[in-house]
Amino acid sequence: MTDNQEPTYEGNMTRRRVVVAGGMAVAAVGAGGAAAANAFAGTRDEATAAPGAETCYPLTSEAVEGPYYIDADKIRRNITEDQAGIPLSLGLRVIDAETCEPVRNAAVDIWHCSALGVYSGYEAMGSGGGGGGGPSGGPTDVPTGTPTGTPTGTPTGTPTGEPPSGPPPGGGGGHAEPTDDKRYLRGTWRTDRHGRVTFRTVFPGWYQGRCVHIHVKVHVDGTWTEAGYEGGHTCHTGQLFFSEKAVLASAEVAPYSTSTVTRTTLDEDTIYPGNGHEGGLLYLAYDKRHIARGVHARLTLGVVPDETDGSASAGPSPSATSF
Repeated sequence: MTDNQEPTYEGNMTRRRVVVAGGMAVAAVGAGGAAAANAFAGTRDEATAAPGAETCYPLTSEAVEGPYYIDADKIRRNITEDQAGIPLSLGLRVIDAETCEPVRNAAVDIWHCSALGVYSGYEAMGSGGGGGGGPSGGPTDVPTGTPTGTPTGTPTGTPTGEPPSGPPPGGGGGHAEPTDDKRYLRGTWRTDRHGRVTFRTVFPGWYQGRCVHIHVKVHVDGTWTEAGYEGGHTCHTGQLFFSEKAVLASAEVAPYSTSTVTRTTLDEDTIYPGNGHEGGLLYLAYDKRHIARGVHARLTLGVVPDETDGSASAGPSPSATSF
């Protein structure tokens, strides 16, 4: 499937369609927003509807939570901390797939690995289980014989789901207890009256057995307090994916270019459902000659607020740190 093709619909998934007028502008968040906006002048959007056309969003595919979820630990929009990588502005809009109305005041969680494939809270598991990780977020033990250099578009690794070593086993079918107190590249924020939320982070890297992705959860019917978000239930658990063109471009930029982990492509990944934006494939905008300047990513998530997803998580816990 090319970047500009309409998404295809496969399997028995309900095809509720959500109609939203126009496109969604993604604004830069936090300090340096103006500079970031200027950096995107002349960028290209890899998959954009025709100007002025109605954009229809089906019910977004669910995906496994994976073993590395830590609920509502940081109530914040800027989740970068001190992590190196290509600046990424991620704009999401949450829509009720039954009524086509925006879902207001929902708590949206995102979490993803560092540029070198390490999850905060699980540095001891390294990059996809490849040894321990240091404070910088990079792996410190790479198996002998691992290919080196910039990944190509035809990786030879066999997809295995979530990282294959360390508890739980590969496939993302359980939750691993955190091994440290780091929480970079994780955050929760509140949707506005239009159902929108924007996060500031870095372009994720990759680890053994998985393509480049971001995890996402949507919680509803809870209460926002000074401590954070309490109660409610999780109505959506999914994953967000990046085009091969963008990933290959990122792989030429440090620190991504220093990775020695065999990369799994989008088509090889066992979690990506292969159904385009319905399955979590992000719309991306960036300068194809200078991706290091930053990437804008956006997607509308069609959810059913009254339903509870199949993950074990009922909803985020109150946060002791809110910023």
